[in-house]
Amino acid sequence: MFMQLALGSAIILITILFGGLGVWALETRLLVGHAWLVRPPHRIKMMVVLSGAALAVILLFTLGVWVWALTFHLLGIFDSFELALYFALVTYTTLGFGDVLLPVEWRLLAGLASANGLLSMGIYTAILVEVVRQVRILQAEAMRDMRRG
Repeated sequence: MFMQLALGSAIILITILFGGLGVWALETRLLVGHAWLVRPPHRIKMMVVLSGAALAVILLFTLGVWVWALTFHLLGIFDSFELALYFALVTYTTLGFGDVLLPVEWRLLAGLASANGLLSMGIYTAILVEVVRQVRILQAEAMRDMRRG
């Protein structure tokens, strides 16, 4: 039991670390593109930002699934990597079909993978909202400055 909790907690920390690195990279990219983002036209740039941020979130979420699948595979829980990936995806998305189950000695990992996916989805949704909000604020400030000057 403690082994499962320790391993699952370590995997959650790894996926959160990857998420943090991904957000850092996204923020860095937005800072580099700041001058471009605040120049009109704004709507097309907002669409580009939202699309890029959404792709980054999908990539980070997918990376989390792959980390769990690799863990299941390395532990020898499933006969094939495809089955480990399927189980990780179904669990991480909290869909939980129940058609594939972990052996009793590893079943706590399923709950941890599910909690990790739920937490990740919440964090990544908040990031998407914040990216759009920050870019809109920057664009509005730039428009105000243009009207004044």
